Amino acid sequence: MPILLVRHGHAGSRSSWDGPDRDRPLSSKGRAQARSIATNLEKYCPARLLSSPYVRCTETLAPLAAVLGLEVEAVESLAEGRAYECLELIRRLAGTDVAMCSHGDVIPEVLMALASEDGLDLGPHPREAKGSVWVLDSAGNRFISATYIDAPV
Repeated sequence: MPILLVRHGHAGSRSSWDGPDRDRPLSSKGRAQARSIATNLEKYCPARLLSSPYVRCTETLAPLAAVLGLEVEAVESLAEGRAYECLELIRRLAGTDVAMCSHGDVIPEVLMALASEDGLDLGPHPREAKGSVWVLDSAGNRFISATYIDAPV
């Protein structure tokens, strides 16, 4: 039962968005990525979908939610600047079927912590492109393997 750690899809430039950054939606490229993510992750059958409350994250998981008949749960622990809280959440949910969507500042910190604390092998050049997924397998509360699924489109 892996944890699927998803980086939100492409959302365009912060500087060109006129409004609160939390409300910045996916771009057309990001929406295409979200549909591909749903296709790629459907086989894992996550029982829960957790997302940063930022619109671009909830929109990234929306197609998967539609396919699985689940709701996307907004969780502040997955928001920007919350790497420590995200790591705690991942540790609490180890061994459950969950997909969670977060941000480019959070995911690398979480992965580096898992590598350091659990000896998780992330390969020689860990990546976290927009729309990519890390499949994190655990034994107990220790993470033992990580597989990277590159961003679609």
